[in-house]
Amino acid sequence: MKKLLSIVLISSLVLVSCDFDKDFEEMNVDPTKAAQLDVNNKIASVLLKTSGGRYENWRASFIYSSQIVQHMSSTATYWSGNFYTRNEGYATSLFDRAYPEQVKEIEDIIYQLTNDGVTGDQMGVARIMRAFIYHRLTDIYGDVPYSEAGKGYIDGVLKPKYDAQQDIYMDMLKELEEGVSQLGSTSSLGNSDILFQGDLGKWKKFGNSLMLRLALRLSKADPATSQAWATKAIAGGVMTSNADIAYIQHLLGPDGVNKNGHGEVFMADGNPRLSKTFVDFLKDDPRLPILGARRSDGSTNPADLIGMPNGLTSGALEAKYGTTSAIYAEPNRGVITGEDAPMVFQTYAEVEFMMAEAITRGWASGDAKAHYEAGVKAAMQMLSMLYPNAAAVSDAEVATYLAAKPFDTSKSLEMIGEQYWAATFFNEYEAFANWRRTGFPVLQPFSGEAIYDGNVTNGTIPRRLIYPGGEASTNADSFAAAIARQGANEFTTRVWWDK
Repeated sequence: MKKLLSIVLISSLVLVSCDFDKDFEEMNVDPTKAAQLDVNNKIASVLLKTSGGRYENWRASFIYSSQIVQHMSSTATYWSGNFYTRNEGYATSLFDRAYPEQVKEIEDIIYQLTNDGVTGDQMGVARIMRAFIYHRLTDIYGDVPYSEAGKGYIDGVLKPKYDAQQDIYMDMLKELEEGVSQLGSTSSLGNSDILFQGDLGKWKKFGNSLMLRLALRLSKADPATSQAWATKAIAGGVMTSNADIAYIQHLLGPDGVNKNGHGEVFMADGNPRLSKTFVDFLKDDPRLPILGARRSDGSTNPADLIGMPNGLTSGALEAKYGTTSAIYAEPNRGVITGEDAPMVFQTYAEVEFMMAEAITRGWASGDAKAHYEAGVKAAMQMLSMLYPNAAAVSDAEVATYLAAKPFDTSKSLEMIGEQYWAATFFNEYEAFANWRRTGFPVLQPFSGEAIYDGNVTNGTIPRRLIYPGGEASTNADSFAAAIARQGANEFTTRVWWDK
């Protein structure tokens, strides 16, 4: 009898409890707080996160990418990309930062907009930024979590698969096409649009220009698809002037949140110098005294600006050249290295060089020489627009430079690739990716110096950065599948579009 009574009492309590809990979620909502953050605030946040903080910009962008493509050099051995050495914490930094921040936030934005039935400009902007975020990740690492990434809270996917880079690229191109089509003429983003200040015309140009970048990235791996998407991007309308440049204008505060990640690096680290390869290319170029200054005294006289060879420690530099790092040029402090400097995502100059390449390949109509020269002019004249303390490059200076180094149709792809490399200084992820695709400029390992002992590439220039080692245990099956498909988790393994 007691047992039966206990069951009845428990059952009654359960029924009462269930009835009491009815509509409990609605009763428990704090009416003074929003149930969901405004999506515009989230868009501002993800734009800022995509620009990046000091952590990944110091490591993946500068320590590895800028050194590998020989924009910069350093004698400090922790600048691992300069010596082709393996520092997992540095090489994995973009992966480590992007997934819990950029990826998580952009997937959350798209999930919220989908649930709310929003299909207009907010969704279009989100899809363009989603493609931008993932293209950086896949370009640096190859096969990466994509279709299931950022879904831990949304779908409970805690061990996302690594998608094949080819599949990622096909989907990113589709996302860009559809994202651009969702942009109207009137923006609802308000002050949250810290990239284009509500100008949807510029967003459309950025989406199509990014589509052109991704299309040309496939020129080695799949020329037919590359041509088809390049044609579509150009027809859709790409950037037409320096006023269309996609960049985040940073501020000095508060507390580092709004600061330029590259600028924060220069506040903390005085080691980087301009590479000898880069300075030698910029001789007789009006950009050199804008981009560089001698470390010892700040001189910007081109005759005083010497680039430092890559791959040498301070001891090796002094033994071979009898010099210290103080005599070499560094990025021009007070002009381009500020914490309030802009962070560039894509420039009009890049687009003009891509147009010249598409025409050279026979994929578009027009005059390759005219687009090449427009790209050179844009790359030179954008500096005073982006950096208020930079000297303006005049039309006459541009004309003098082009007359001294005229476009040679027999070397068109080489000249285009070299100028693209010069124009993407400080946009190091893109410089590294485009160099791998085109092979231009032709770089010598360690800029021609002796092979550094301890390098992990057998003296060859790295072709990618590496996955976090922890993925092998925390996401073992997905990680193993990626390695089996792409190749060993090494700096020398080529990503799909680079094979």
